[in-house]
Amino acid sequence: YFQGADVILTADCVAYALGEYHNKYLKGHSIAIACPKLDQGREIYIEKIRAWFDDAKINTLTVMRMQIPCCGGLLGLAQEAAKRAKRKVPIKYIIVSVEGTIFKEEWV
Repeated sequence: YFQGADVILTADCVAYALGEYHNKYLKGHSIAIACPKLDQGREIYIEKIRAWFDDAKINTLTVMRMQIPCCGGLLGLAQEAAKRAKRKVPIKYIIVSVEGTIFKEEWV
């Protein structure tokens, strides 16, 4: 599913807040969903993301989160996995506002 893919790691609530989520962001991507506040197992997440980089050889990773404090850890998981990975993969970071618009979008 992730082999050679462009992957979106998205916070659970992004799809509900961003009306154009499915049409604009999911087309041509593989998706993984997480909630850094409610989910347990930080190391498990980091290892899975690292495996996407090294084993599945993904092309890009897009991290999408909401503009609320509880989503803040999602990018950190991806960045820690990137540090541990042998392959370098471009990471795009997108923050969605509570109003349902793109607050920030950048390559990190």
